[in-house]
Amino acid sequence: MSEVVIPLAHGTDGEEELGWQERALCAQTDPEAFFPEKGGSTREAKKVCRACEVRTECLEYALHNDERFGIWGGLSERERRKLKRQAV
Repeated sequence: MSEVVIPLAHGTDGEEELGWQERALCAQTDPEAFFPEKGGSTREAKKVCRACEVRTECLEYALHNDERFGIWGGLSERERRKLKRQAV
């Protein structure tokens, strides 16, 4: 099984502050839980997200960078798409 790598430095201007990622609970957890196979459970990842102090920053990052895979800020890709549609 290949290793999942969560990028730590994406930014529109290269100056974006990503210090929140160091405080993210997912950084201390098995990353595979946040990138389940199609049809796999997201329950454990979302449980970690609910307790995370940087959940909002994580979700904002995912929405801004159009992350298409994984659980970010406690939401799946489908849930993030729905949130974006509602915001328009």
